Amino acid sequence: MEQWITETMTTLGYFGIGLLMFLENLFPPIPSELIMPLAGFTIFQKQMEFLPAILAGVVGTVLGALPWYYAGKLLGEHRLEQLADKYGKWISVSAKDIQKANNWFNRHGKKAVFFGRLVPGVRTLISIPAGINGMALFPFLLYSTIGTIIWVSLLTIAGYYLASLNKDYHLVDEYLGPVSKIVAAILVIGFILWVLRKRLRDE
Repeated sequence: MEQWITETMTTLGYFGIGLLMFLENLFPPIPSELIMPLAGFTIFQKQMEFLPAILAGVVGTVLGALPWYYAGKLLGEHRLEQLADKYGKWISVSAKDIQKANNWFNRHGKKAVFFGRLVPGVRTLISIPAGINGMALFPFLLYSTIGTIIWVSLLTIAGYYLASLNKDYHLVDEYLGPVSKIVAAILVIGFILWVLRKRLRDE
């Protein structure tokens, strides 16, 4: 996986970043935690620039979210769950995953799209309930883009920082895997506390 990501980015440059991030949203097993840090490594080596690399990652991610959004909108929850049970093993998506994402969206609404973009494992799936529940395209794209900018920027900066410490790219997953989970946990806890505080104020 690492070699393929490296070769794609080396060969195609910024377009390669966008393509990889697009595919990462269609096929969850492809990890953004390896793609954007490599961009950060490449930036440190003066072979790319920050803003174009981040822009390519954001555009690829947002475009990659649309097929899942329209799948939810056109097929509906029941049909998607049937397809996930039948074919989901090829892309690591199950009917239970879709149910969980849909329940989370129903509890938290549009904000779930923003926070979902910051949580590994949820980033792709959050597009499905947005489509299932008929979320309008513009707010979906807006919340997705804002969340994606934050996530893509953090990963790119992390890769740049690791490169500045003379760390090998092959250690990216070792370093960023636990960090991304910690960040995700903090974001989820913060979001839950915000929701609880809002509910207490409304009562």
